[in-house]
Amino acid sequence: MALKKDHHFNTRVIHAGQSPDKWEGSTLPPIFQTASHAHPTAENLSQTFGGKTTDHIYMRLTNPTNRVLEEKLTDLEGGGGSVVMSSGMAAITNACLALLRAGDEFVTGNSLFMSSYVLFANVFKKYNITARFVESTDMGAIESAINEKTRFIWLETIGNPKLDVPDLAAAAEIAHRYALPLMVDNTMATPYLCRPIELGADVVIHSTTKYLSGHGDATGGVVIDSGNFNWADSGRFPDLKPFVDRKGPLAFLDKVWREHHINFGTTQAPLHSYLTMIGLDTLALRMERHLQNAMAVAKYLQSRKELAWLNYPGLEDSPSYQTAKKQFGEKGYCGLIAFGLGDQATSFRFINNLKMIYHLANLGDCKTVIIHPYSSQYLSFDEPTRQKLSIHSDLLRLSVGIEAVEDICNDLGQALDNL
Repeated sequence: MALKKDHHFNTRVIHAGQSPDKWEGSTLPPIFQTASHAHPTAENLSQTFGGKTTDHIYMRLTNPTNRVLEEKLTDLEGGGGSVVMSSGMAAITNACLALLRAGDEFVTGNSLFMSSYVLFANVFKKYNITARFVESTDMGAIESAINEKTRFIWLETIGNPKLDVPDLAAAAEIAHRYALPLMVDNTMATPYLCRPIELGADVVIHSTTKYLSGHGDATGGVVIDSGNFNWADSGRFPDLKPFVDRKGPLAFLDKVWREHHINFGTTQAPLHSYLTMIGLDTLALRMERHLQNAMAVAKYLQSRKELAWLNYPGLEDSPSYQTAKKQFGEKGYCGLIAFGLGDQATSFRFINNLKMIYHLANLGDCKTVIIHPYSSQYLSFDEPTRQKLSIHSDLLRLSVGIEAVEDICNDLGQALDNL
């Protein structure tokens, strides 16, 4: 189906990248589970290695199944091109290292996924790369942290698990004033809720493992290049000149793919791309239910006296409410809820009382899941770092699924009743 610009998101998420005429009439892409591809002539293989054809050579470079997912995700985010990878962390690492060298710096919000923080604060430090951590929602702090060594600004659309929502348009304006790209991890929002490129972001990253796949059956990540940043004239990226000469506005994506994705071996398994595409078919419906359910659950938890505190961007007392309302429109706010019960022991009793809700380390699943980050994902962090990242000993992160909201609330209610 040839999509038109006026086709709505709910249609695009199903039909983008579809080519049944090339797939023997199948409406799902074949799984090309092959390490390499035969070529008809020596000349053809040589031309393909030289970039003169779009044929496939070896799975570590490209794969036909993965390419369909790339086309679909590029369309959904309104980008110029994308590369899918083996995990969200592979996408984050490759995207960052494509721009960073020893001695460089970047500015990042301090509301980050746990592994992103470890990568930025600990791993990069070993290579003399400095992450300048600031409050994600403080535009003044973001601007003040920029200097001549800065290479980009990094933000999450919705901080995990802090659930703060930065003003992406304001952040993009600051970044571009200093000839810097804005890179945004859009995992928590998905393009259903927010399309950062439309707000000025230059690069968008996802862990496709979460909402995009939606069923806890596949891992993956993607780097999406808007094609809008002027790498040639920014003055900060002379090392991108060979890639600008080769790919023009998609120079960054070419560097990500050619230097990092290929050589680090961060290949997405074709089966996982296939499963992700099956998940994408229902993304719009799932997100609609995730967001409706999360709002209802947040209001229910607001009524429970057992809670010491509650944070949800859709509640008017949230510090991020106004930004979220402006940025996300009328679709909703977030599929996650953060709340506390006063101490770790009470949090443990609550989790152990749950009967339907799963206790596991994932989010964005169609099933409702919960985790106590302090004692699990952040177990190895020292106390000052935990507090800096707002990881309190009573914090519970609830990823609201698409079950009947009455059943979700009933399970939460009986767990609270039996504390």
